[in-house]
Amino acid sequence: MDNTKRTALLIVVLALIGGSIYYFESQKVKPSGEVAESTPADIAPRVTDADMPPPELGEGSPAAAPTGIKKAETYALAKEIVSPAGFVNTDPLKIQDLIGKKVILVDFWTYSCINCQRTQPYLNAWYEKYRDQGLEIVGVHTPEFGFEKILENVERATRDAEIKYPVVLDNDYGTWNAYKNRFWPRKYLIDIDGYIIYDHIGEGGYTETEEKIQAALRERMAVLEERGSIAGGTVRPDADTPSFDKPLSRETYFGAWRNTNFGNGTPRVEGEQTFVLPDTKNIDAEKFYLGGRWQITSEYAKNVEKGARLVFRFRAKDVHMVVGAPAGATIRVMQDDKPVNSDDVKEGLLKVGEARRYNLIKNDSFGEHILELYIEDAGLEAFTFTFG
Repeated sequence: MDNTKRTALLIVVLALIGGSIYYFESQKVKPSGEVAESTPADIAPRVTDADMPPPELGEGSPAAAPTGIKKAETYALAKEIVSPAGFVNTDPLKIQDLIGKKVILVDFWTYSCINCQRTQPYLNAWYEKYRDQGLEIVGVHTPEFGFEKILENVERATRDAEIKYPVVLDNDYGTWNAYKNRFWPRKYLIDIDGYIIYDHIGEGGYTETEEKIQAALRERMAVLEERGSIAGGTVRPDADTPSFDKPLSRETYFGAWRNTNFGNGTPRVEGEQTFVLPDTKNIDAEKFYLGGRWQITSEYAKNVEKGARLVFRFRAKDVHMVVGAPAGATIRVMQDDKPVNSDDVKEGLLKVGEARRYNLIKNDSFGEHILELYIEDAGLEAFTFTFG
């Protein structure tokens, strides 16, 4: 074979290899923190700084932007909703259509996230309190796992959480990417002029966030020359908030994307493997251990035979698990060798069906314990542990 033919053959082989790599990479679901490419869509401000300086709101009334400040030099403009996959509680909407009319609180969330669930009572209370005074909340539902992309699942979760404000399905991470977000939950407060005047990452900060909402609503009232006053005080919903003054176990992922604390396996490796559990006396805290034969995928770990086990030494009061079993599965849940009762576990047994968050452990106080799961049926898909 002459050099010309060898070169041509090499080019064809390389093209086939490159095409195969591209195809298989394109079939992967993008993990959280890895976002689809999109063009951020800046909205247009209501007016320019030169057209309207921030109004005086009266002595003792903090403005969203202090008098004399140039908003365009201080704040970023809000971003438009990008590539929505669906809407709940609303017809299709745009952020731009609300500028000049409403103060907008954009909340990035996903329904299986325990941190989002603990924040939800505050969002509901703010919407109830301020919706008639010019506040609009837009929940941007950016899924962490594949099952959270399904519209019917999001609709059900929205009803269960008693969410009345609009929710946008951000399945391709378009809006998440436009805001350069990396966290669940995260809140962006947009003022009457279309500027992001405040944002908050994670739980907490509820008093500060509500005070910022009130200030922005007062500014809106002054801009629109409306009469009246904005409701004061701060809401105090009965939210299930953990104590952050103790060394709480961190969220633990079982899929190869982020299973960095895999006690008896190799992190970030996919495939079917058999695992042997060590004696529970020898397991390390903050690492999970599997027993039996499991299929490790990018998102979850699935037991491929009956009798599989999962063990974790945790520090917390409560333990939750995002898990599903398309064909149904029963788990025996033991804490320190004793069967437990919780919101979802009855006399040590948990019946798993649809993929969602299940409450495994509900203790009276914080402590360190060993959690053991005995999985009686094949096909359980384990996503995460979260703690409170």
